[in-house]
Amino acid sequence: MKITVRDTPKGMEVYVAKKDLEELIVASEKPGVWGGWARLSNGWTFAMPDLDAPKLPITVDARRLSVE
Repeated sequence: MKITVRDTPKGMEVYVAKKDLEELIVASEKPGVWGGWARLSNGWTFAMPDLDAPKLPITVDARRLSVE
């Protein structure tokens, strides 16, 4: 699933265009969210690609692991 990750004053945020969804990242497996899982404020969890501190905003292909 294509998602856009951007930095906001509240923290890192994910935008999912196909779902018209904007949610904050509230937890992650690794600092900086890259290379592990990232949980959104709505409960969705994504497997994030392993990147070395990319310039934000960036659109990446991430796999959704759960829907709560």
